[in-house]
Amino acid sequence: CTRIMAELGADVIKVERSLEGDHVRQLGIIKDGMSTYYFQHSHSKRSLGIDLRNPRAKELILAMIPKIDVVVENFAPGVIASMGFGYETLKQINPKLVMCSISATGQTGPLSNRPGYDFIGAAFAGVTDLLGEADRPPIVPTMAIGDVSTGVAAAMAVGYALLSAERNGVGQFLDASFLDTYFHMHELAVPVLSMRRGTWQPRRNGSQHPAGSPTGVFKANGGYIMLLVQQHEFPRLARAMGQPELATDPRFSSNGRRVHNNAVLKEMIENWLATFPDRDSAVAALDKERVPCGPVLTLEEAVDHPHLRERKTVRKTSDPRLGEFDLPAMPVKFSAWPDRTDLKASLVGQDNEAVLGEMLGLSATEIAEL
Repeated sequence: CTRIMAELGADVIKVERSLEGDHVRQLGIIKDGMSTYYFQHSHSKRSLGIDLRNPRAKELILAMIPKIDVVVENFAPGVIASMGFGYETLKQINPKLVMCSISATGQTGPLSNRPGYDFIGAAFAGVTDLLGEADRPPIVPTMAIGDVSTGVAAAMAVGYALLSAERNGVGQFLDASFLDTYFHMHELAVPVLSMRRGTWQPRRNGSQHPAGSPTGVFKANGGYIMLLVQQHEFPRLARAMGQPELATDPRFSSNGRRVHNNAVLKEMIENWLATFPDRDSAVAALDKERVPCGPVLTLEEAVDHPHLRERKTVRKTSDPRLGEFDLPAMPVKFSAWPDRTDLKASLVGQDNEAVLGEMLGLSATEIAEL
């Protein structure tokens, strides 16, 4: 959330514990006090290292609030208020303030007091149960889908809340959670389940989509191919396979029938893919008929792909401690704001003097005494 805002030009001040800093500084490759994990998710922010348990530190933070537009926090529900920085307190100081709290399951409800992270939200949202093979336990994704998606949603919400505050002079409180974000991702199952309770239940379907055919991962020589073929596109696939008659075959004439006969269709497609010397030549044959498909790339292949490089989806940056390395870029391209590569991440408290001097007019001597 705040990393996106920082990259788009906001002056983001990250408040960290004064000595050890954010615990994520210990993740990834670490060199001379900087980690790749921290750099990726907290670049473009200034670091204010301060002990919030110190009454003087609390006074300083509260004194900054009139000059602050947005406060974002991700403590467990109730913690930020117990520290004296809850929304009800802060809005008395700055009525236009927008405050966003991000948690695992939300600030209200029976689950709100539970500790939790990304994967816990997915589990409660009914998402984890649908990931993996039907005859095996659910799987855990190897990336932070909930963390990142909730951050993007929160950044969007903050933008709209700021627009509202600018127009009517009143801020508001935003409650974002991994659970709500994950539940929002259900594609079609929620209304169907509500109307067919007791007669229908979504289930794990492994590498094949349960409601679309042919849609899923298919084995090719030297790798895998992702296909997502809708009704009007199935004749294209049949032509690419050299079997145009499949388009009128009663077994495959509608999506419902293809789903019912998906095992047979999958075998036919994979037998055809096996006739190519490699994955990419099979993709080329599909591309010729404009069949929606893509090679299932490894991360290394994706990082090196010329399309991602040209669009700066993968961008190269550097840090005096870490050296040169690749980072993901913004997921949206702005015509007036080109993707940045001149990124910087601060050490713990590196910006204390600048922040406290600019925001509160403290002298170097006063800051040193803190």
